[in-house]
Amino acid sequence: MDNAVNYTYKGKSFNDLSINDNSSPFSDCNSDRSGEFPSTSSQSRPLLLACANSENSDELIQQLVSDLDSCSIDEQKHAALELRLLAKNKPENRIKIAKAGAIKPLISLISSSDPDLQENGVTAILNLSLCDENKELIASSGAIKPLVRTLRTGTSTAKENAACALLRLSQIEENKVAIGRSGAIPLLVKLLEKGGFRGKKDSSTALYSLCTVRENKIKAVEAGIMKPLVELMADFGSNMVDKSAFVLSVLVSLPQAKTALVEEGGIPVLVEIVEVGSQRQKEIAIAILLQICEDNLAYRTMLTREGVIPPLEALSQSGTNRAKLKAETLLELLRQPRFADAAARPSDVSA
Repeated sequence: MDNAVNYTYKGKSFNDLSINDNSSPFSDCNSDRSGEFPSTSSQSRPLLLACANSENSDELIQQLVSDLDSCSIDEQKHAALELRLLAKNKPENRIKIAKAGAIKPLISLISSSDPDLQENGVTAILNLSLCDENKELIASSGAIKPLVRTLRTGTSTAKENAACALLRLSQIEENKVAIGRSGAIPLLVKLLEKGGFRGKKDSSTALYSLCTVRENKIKAVEAGIMKPLVELMADFGSNMVDKSAFVLSVLVSLPQAKTALVEEGGIPVLVEIVEVGSQRQKEIAIAILLQICEDNLAYRTMLTREGVIPPLEALSQSGTNRAKLKAETLLELLRQPRFADAAARPSDVSA
């Protein structure tokens, strides 16, 4: 694993910004949204909720699993929707549904040409994946490739829930490479760039998890991830500044990622975050700038010319202890004699 957030400079560690930390901007992808179901399902829902709390729930689940193999598309849709709801609303049902043999037939529905059937199949798999005990079985049953295809061909909701399901599966480390090699990374980057807010949120969370693997980092950079990341960081009204910056933080250990970030205008955006961002945004921006500039005089010159020194000085005086440490460390780097000499002679600076 190569998570660039765990960054150390001159013995000072900056490993306090991770997806499992309380300061993380990410929340785990949740089950499907309520209120999105077609009205035709409303008549059956009271029966479902009643049975889910009764001794007959096992029999109901087994019947629904059997209906997934029906020759009737309507019966398949009904069964997939009901299992989706059962898995959403009662955590203990996730184990029951998996043990009843639902996972493989649900995965087969993900490849359906019927958009409703595909969406219900994807979302049922997502809801089942919320149980840690089901993740390995879902992956070993062949869910990864159909989920990746859904990122390409599904409805907007199906794409979002496929991204969430892939995130859940990526929490098993050995699945990360398999997901990346199945073509998920460029499709997640596309969802990050062109999706709605939920699509951007879900894809960024999945990319953050997947890109702890170097191979997936390279794929993300080659897929053009820097452009949407910089655009989202620059848009303070997007509610994506934190998430985009955290994704960027796991990528910039790659030389090609640093180059792409600078080419997309990332340094001015990061300096602006240091100036006007929230405390957490400032901290992660500085951590990223440290990685970009540590061994590159040209990038340090660019950073100084963008006016980063005054906000760093202010933060070193009035920020939290973590913010002060980061600001002081970057100021120390920018004020090194070798850099000062080079900054005075910009024509001599080389990357």
